[in-house]
Amino acid sequence: MSSYTSPPATGRSSEPPIDQPYYGAPIGAAVKRFFAKYATFSGRASRSEYWWWTLVVIIVSIVLNVLSLALGGSGIGQGDTSSMTAGATVITVIASLWTLATIIPTLALAWRRLHDTNRSGAWYLLVLIPLIGSIILIVWFASAAKPEGQRFDR
Repeated sequence: MSSYTSPPATGRSSEPPIDQPYYGAPIGAAVKRFFAKYATFSGRASRSEYWWWTLVVIIVSIVLNVLSLALGGSGIGQGDTSSMTAGATVITVIASLWTLATIIPTLALAWRRLHDTNRSGAWYLLVLIPLIGSIILIVWFASAAKPEGQRFDR
């Protein structure tokens, strides 16, 4: 198992193979790899791959909520939907489709991120424990890669 590549001290000149984590990935590469590994639960994901995608999700959610509010809605997932305007309804449908399209790959990315820290992806089920589970997962997602995590590579 000598194929482990530790995170580089400086930038890389080329992108690693898709089945390996991309340490120090720029946002574009992280998003591209997210969709390329759409439902891949095996392997590993670097911190940068995970956190860039998390930032994209947060930005998209904020934009959709602002658009919904600007078009007369009450925000995505908020309040009474019976009085929403047509524009706000369209934004809500787009937000729902976005969520459906990205939920499985987001779970797969979290699973692979846990693998990079040498933990089974099943630890993601800690999210079911209110507050404490999420805090533990955030700490693990932010932790450094461990060489032992390569056991999850195929």
